Amino acid sequence: MATGTDQVVGLGLVALSLIVFAYYSVWVVLLPFIDSQHVIHKYFLPRAYAITIPLVAGLLLLLFVGLFISYVMMKNQRPAKKAQ
Repeated sequence: MATGTDQVVGLGLVALSLIVFAYYSVWVVLLPFIDSQHVIHKYFLPRAYAITIPLVAGLLLLLFVGLFISYVMMKNQRPAKKAQ
């Protein structure tokens, strides 16, 4: 059963995810249709980062998942060598 702290942390993560999703959606979907001189553009990064940031985040995620899987597989193979 989840404790109060777990629920607060979960709610915080969901809220953060919603904020990031809303920011990215406005940045990528709506901002190209707004005049480039409008004041709202100062609250967003340049458009080049709209592709770069998710690409780098995805590559880092794949790297860490691959490292974790490699670590677990190597850890599981060590006792098999000692048994033989």
